[in-house]
Parts: sequence; C-alpha cells; structure tokens
Amino acid sequence: MEEHSIGFIGAGKMAEALIAGLIAKDVFSKDEIIACAPSESTRKHMSETYGIKMCQTAAEVTAETSMVVVAVKPKQVPAVFVDEGTVTKRGSIVLSVVAGLTVEKMKSYVPDSKVVRVMPNHCVTVLEGAMGYTTDGSLTPAEMTEVRSILEAVGLAVEVSEDQMDAITGLSGSSPAFLYMVIDAMADAGVLNGIPRKDAIRLAAQSMLGSAKMVLETGRHPDQLKDEVCSPAGTTIEGVRTAEDMGLRSAMIAAVDATIAKSRSMTK
Repeated sequence: MEEHSIGFIGAGKMAEALIAGLIAKDVFSKDEIIACAPSESTRKHMSETYGIKMCQTAAEVTAETSMVVVAVKPKQVPAVFVDEGTVTKRGSIVLSVVAGLTVEKMKSYVPDSKVVRVMPNHCVTVLEGAMGYTTDGSLTPAEMTEVRSILEAVGLAVEVSEDQMDAITGLSGSSPAFLYMVIDAMADAGVLNGIPRKDAIRLAAQSMLGSAKMVLETGRHPDQLKDEVCSPAGTTIEGVRTAEDMGLRSAMIAAVDATIAKSRSMTK
C-alpha cells in the first residue's frame, strides 16, 4: 500500500535541502515525505527538524512510494540496488541526483521505472539552486509537470539533453565555488580600502545577488546591463578595462571549461 507521495534514498545535505524546499513551497506536506538513512543520528535530525517519516533501509522507502529521489554517493548506488536488493515499483519515477551517473546506468538498476537525472548545485539549500535535468523519454506530460514542480521548489530547473549534463556540471553545479572566490576577492578590495571585513563581504554578496536578479528578471543581456552601469570616462568603465586586462573573462571561461572536462572524464 502506498502511503507517501515522495521518498528519498539518502538524507544528506542535498536531500535535506530538497526536502526543506518542498515543504517550504507547499509542494508536499511533511506527512507525504519519507526518507531513509543508515545513521540513527541522521534519522533523528530529519524527523525532529522536518517531521517526516524516517526509516533505515531503501527498501522501506520504495515500498511506500512511486516517486523516489536517489541522493547517495555514486559508490553507494550498487550497494543500495544490488547488494541490498532494493526494488522500485513498476512505473515509478526515479529522480537521480547522483553525480556522474547516466540515465542508462541508473536505468540498469531500476529497469521498470522512469528515470530523471538531475544535476543541482548546493544553492538549493537557500531555495536558489540552478540545475539541469534530463529523462529517459518515458514520462507523460503530467509526470513531467510534477517533476518540474519538485525541482522548481528549490530554484531554476532547465531541461537539457543527456550529452549536455557534463556542461551543466560546470556551468551551474560547480560555478558557485568560482563565484564565492569573486565575492571574497571583492571583499578583500573593500578591506584594502578601509571597509570592515563583515560589511565588505555582505556588500559584495548583495551586489552579486542583485546583479543576478537583474539578469533573470529583466531578461536583458549581461553586456547591456554592464553598459548601463558604465558612464563615459567614469569609475566603472575603468574597472571593466582593468578586469579585461587582467583576464577575468578568460579565467572564468577556463574555470568552467576545466570543470566540464573533468566531469566528462569521470562520467566515462
């Protein structure tokens, strides 16, 4: 008998962020969610924090739902589905957030299920994630709508082809690390010029947040927005010239491209 609308195999940081987002956005109530974790302390934390049902094994999760999120480390997948013999219900939807695991490989563990591969970033923790997702092509339009509502509860979700998932890893999965470096460097410049560290970090972070919202909410090209800030012979264009001279644009392209190349080698 099915008792829950969605279940999580794994209750680590990514799963917890998704669960928090789903409850916060009223996509599912706490009573509709079930998750498992081998650690008693994790089970206690999740049940006390979110009020969801926690169990010890993946089989307990798959027995009670037809919507399963697989959120374990890549090396743990064979243990869950081969060693433990976990079986999903026929026709169930399996959302995999396992890094580097292709749709085809996930499908080999759950042949009777419909598979969605998702590459989120850790900004889902604050409901501002950016993620790409791809499917095995078997979901109905209604099921695709439900999947999108789940993912969009924690940020921006864009459907891509399977061969673009490694690019998603670099563009949105890993890029927060590079952007944190930019925020830190900007804060250093503020400190260098007399602004207290705490204030400098907050100002730099808010400037990045505001800039991102300007791009997303106005729909204008970043270059157009940049030009609007640059007055003739002003302070900003001087900074832009210096950033270009120092290779900021090339450095960011190279960082994302290197991450994509690494992801492709790991997937193979």
